Amino acid sequence: MRYLTAGESHNKGLIAIIEGIPAGLDIDVNKINNVLRLRQGGYGRGNRMKIEKDKVNIYSGVRGGYTTGAPIGLVIENKDWYNYREIYNDDDKMKYCTPRPGHADLVGMYKYNLSDCRDVLERASARETAIRVAVGAISEQLLEKFNITIVSYVYSIGTISSAIKSNVPKDLVYNSPVYCPFDNHEEMVKEIDKAKEEKDSLGGKVYTEVRNLPMGLGSYSQWDKKLDCRLTSQVMSIPSVKGVEFGIGFKGSKLKGSQYHDEIFLDENKKIYRITNNAGGIEGGMSNGQHICFTTAIKPIPTVLKGLRTYNVETYKETVTDYQRSDTTVVPAASVVVSSVTAIEIARVFLEKFGGDSLNDVKNNFKNYVRRVERQKDYEN
Repeated sequence: MRYLTAGESHNKGLIAIIEGIPAGLDIDVNKINNVLRLRQGGYGRGNRMKIEKDKVNIYSGVRGGYTTGAPIGLVIENKDWYNYREIYNDDDKMKYCTPRPGHADLVGMYKYNLSDCRDVLERASARETAIRVAVGAISEQLLEKFNITIVSYVYSIGTISSAIKSNVPKDLVYNSPVYCPFDNHEEMVKEIDKAKEEKDSLGGKVYTEVRNLPMGLGSYSQWDKKLDCRLTSQVMSIPSVKGVEFGIGFKGSKLKGSQYHDEIFLDENKKIYRITNNAGGIEGGMSNGQHICFTTAIKPIPTVLKGLRTYNVETYKETVTDYQRSDTTVVPAASVVVSSVTAIEIARVFLEKFGGDSLNDVKNNFKNYVRRVERQKDYEN
């Protein structure tokens, strides 16, 4: 399975092509649109989300509600295009000359030999993640056929944090305006309000859990096949993400080996179990049968109302950044994107292991593998 995206923030829309989804998977467009709605939501979002009402259009690869095995073409329209269509190709009116610290603006302008930052910010914008969320929603629908679920939630915004808990119901996450399932989510809302009054932005942290993934996905055979490497690559590709920790992450560096590693036990029926998951469900680059869990650090976005020191690329005079319509925090929305790109990579690894041309082929391959592993683990076999 592979995919490509195209499109810019204020152009006509966003496009994705997905190749490798097996035939026979029923696709619920309403589920895709619901995840897109969640990405647009979350407390602290800016005015653009009042313009965009993202809905996916499936142009190919699905007929009668089922995948055909052909490449799937997805399109999301940019409603904001109608506000820009008269000036989009006018270099003078679209010119953006004050690169934002922390954004792709400055480096992209020099890398691509551009006269200003407009073309950079159009593609580098987090708007691109909308189409990846649509790809992720299709990936999730595939994984659901095998009882594999992914849950991400916010546990920290600014200085307000909650303790991480496992097995939180997905529905509970989205009952909160900041996608935090814990009681102090109201304090997070106040923190966002305060930052907005101060004309500033906030970062935070997201916890993600992949449940019911069988052991053995990923590989130690080559560095780029390691599951933690692959997941990190996907998550770090999201704008504003600055760090990923699996299990207890950097805290483990302070422990002794006898304290850190997840010891293996046998129950009275000689079945394997563990009482800790410090490794986050991945050992040697492979899933070990426990929940895969990791945390993601989201930086404050670089577009702030008070402005940041920079220079004008035309006049070469120091100034402050021009304010672009933006958010106070993207952490709740980012949690949806993290979940989506995780689903994409888990689906890719899953299909590499169990893939077939049809969903039935994949199901048979999956069942045979699970049976074989269970027989191998069986003490009385």
